[in-house]
Amino acid sequence: MGDSTLLNAAPPRLLLITDHARFSGEAFFVKTEAALRGGVDAVLVREKQMDSARLLAFCARLRDITRAHNARLLVHTQADVARAVEADGVHVAASGICEIPATRRWLNTSEMSLSASCHDADELNAAAAVGADFALLSPVFPTTSHPGAAHLGIKNFRKLVAVSPMPVVALGGITPENRAKLTDSSVAAISAILDAEDPQLAARRLQRL
Repeated sequence: MGDSTLLNAAPPRLLLITDHARFSGEAFFVKTEAALRGGVDAVLVREKQMDSARLLAFCARLRDITRAHNARLLVHTQADVARAVEADGVHVAASGICEIPATRRWLNTSEMSLSASCHDADELNAAAAVGADFALLSPVFPTTSHPGAAHLGIKNFRKLVAVSPMPVVALGGITPENRAKLTDSSVAAISAILDAEDPQLAARRLQRL
């Protein structure tokens, strides 16, 4: 039990985030399995528009797929769904950081990670203070989903990682081409994997160098 606890508390090396609005249907599951074969070691279900029944079915299928590849499954916000499908963790938005202690008490297990989305030093410190296991720090690079929005850039990202009280996963605009600038970091991606012609190859190229 102790080994699984330590494993789940550590940040994923390569995290795939779902986006059903852009990537859905059977093709999504085919691409996800290919990405898992390529080295993705965790999938984060971030589907804010799904109702509970659809989300439960979606997560249950991903639970089967991730288990088959010895990968973790994380669920955004919906701790009840995460527990129902025996997920490996719950992830919260920056606005939900204050809810981490209550969520951990409700889950009542040491085997599920609690992680948070962060965008600056204050949020990183706040998440660490309430016991988050790791953070997704974003956006590192410009993103197609938020064109023109501010991003951290490599220099600021590295500064934040250097002073972060907990492990950090890089997120936002990460591609196989700019991955080399983040050699010491775990990364998370959506389009770079699910938009790729060969998700398995894309995942291999996104793994830590």
